[in-house]
Amino acid sequence: MNLTVPQLLRDRALAEPEGVALIVHGSAQLTYREWHERSTALANSLIARGVTRGDRVGLVFGAADWADYAVAFCGVLAAGAVAVPLSDRLSLDDLRLMLENCRATGVVHASGLAVPEIGWSATVDGLNVETSYEKADIAPPAPGDLAQILYTSGTTGRPKGVSATHANLAYGCGAKRRPFAHSRHLVHAFPIGTNAGQAMLINALDAHPAVVTLPRFTPARFASLIESYRAGTVFLVPAMAIELINAKVAERHDLSSVLLLGSAAAPLPSAVAQALTTTFPKATITNYYTSTEAAPAQTVMMFDPDRPGSVGRAIAGGRVRIATVEGEPLEPGETGEVWMRSPAAPRAYYGDPENGTFRNGWVRMGDLGYIDTEGYLYLVDRESDVVKSGAFKVSTIHVEEVVYQHPAVIEAAAFGVPHPVLGTVVAVALVTREALAPEDLRIFLKDRLAPHELPAHITTVDALPRNAGGKVDKKALRRTTESK
Repeated sequence: MNLTVPQLLRDRALAEPEGVALIVHGSAQLTYREWHERSTALANSLIARGVTRGDRVGLVFGAADWADYAVAFCGVLAAGAVAVPLSDRLSLDDLRLMLENCRATGVVHASGLAVPEIGWSATVDGLNVETSYEKADIAPPAPGDLAQILYTSGTTGRPKGVSATHANLAYGCGAKRRPFAHSRHLVHAFPIGTNAGQAMLINALDAHPAVVTLPRFTPARFASLIESYRAGTVFLVPAMAIELINAKVAERHDLSSVLLLGSAAAPLPSAVAQALTTTFPKATITNYYTSTEAAPAQTVMMFDPDRPGSVGRAIAGGRVRIATVEGEPLEPGETGEVWMRSPAAPRAYYGDPENGTFRNGWVRMGDLGYIDTEGYLYLVDRESDVVKSGAFKVSTIHVEEVVYQHPAVIEAAAFGVPHPVLGTVVAVALVTREALAPEDLRIFLKDRLAPHELPAHITTVDALPRNAGGKVDKKALRRTTESK
């Protein structure tokens, strides 16, 4: 079924006009009728401003602005233009870089935000004031039309714009049985401008539950949100999971309504997954693995203590394989590059469709891993994060998994730093719940890691640096360590 995003919204508004689609707790909510009417009005205003089919329009919003953002996103697409979601956490220089890269003609933004002077700029309220409410002559977008350009986090290099068509975004939507039918409310705290955040936006259009978020994440606020809405489904990133566990929110909040807890955007350490089973006693703990480039292809893993390091198997018609750089498949158990393939229309890098990341419908994930004989995928490391120490290659994911086993460790990040003889050695940055001397941690790790895997540098920090998508910024950690 080839659909467009405006079709999804129109059909849901016809079927459930007073159904609640999106709630920003304490701030705003949208019914499907309101969402459709406001998006249509905004599309009319954009066209009156001169926005034409295929124009790129930047959208700069923060977590408190999800309702206006949803209206702006669907309004841009209804006008036949291309939405470029961007977080308000980005610097003006980064915003300018991305908007210039995609040749945006203008920017829709939240009130009170400073944005670069790229073409025109307007708030949602400002566009509504300009709207005549007369139906503009809008040719509806086609499934193959470009709908979205989403910039990668840039953890391994300069951010790249990943383009997706309507057919890609709406793949799998419109079925009679809607996703997450066990829930009346789905709670998340993903930021705008991320692949995970966009998945939640599509859930608000297509899934059964109302999608609930909050202006600012704290463990107590998030747990209270889950409890007050009796949420059946919760999505978060591992960093949030760690904060919830460390804050012992289950001692003060009833989280028994949660039947599915999904973790996305970064690997979920097995020690954290195990702890989540206590915090959310009735939930199936599920790890989702994908990328901005590969979506909607993904693997899903329901936490299994017998497979603590696996990120699961491909689902919903997608495929995953381990291959060489040239794309030659490897046998089960052999380590190589992770490649994924989606049954949906593939994505591409905007302005660089021939980039080697995309090959014949397959996407190179930038990760190293292996698949066992039952089809379960195990990640070894980000290709760029592997530490080449002397004659050995060290997986930072494996080092982190073992470090997390120490009872004093809350968070850990392993990375490579230069060494005059070995080339590179392992360093670890820690957030701990009590004082932990480096020599004590090394004694703990001595029988759990090989000699070349043992960290040469151990630093305790108040918090790990993260990018706007919640991923640990290992480049920043590396710079800090090298400067000491």
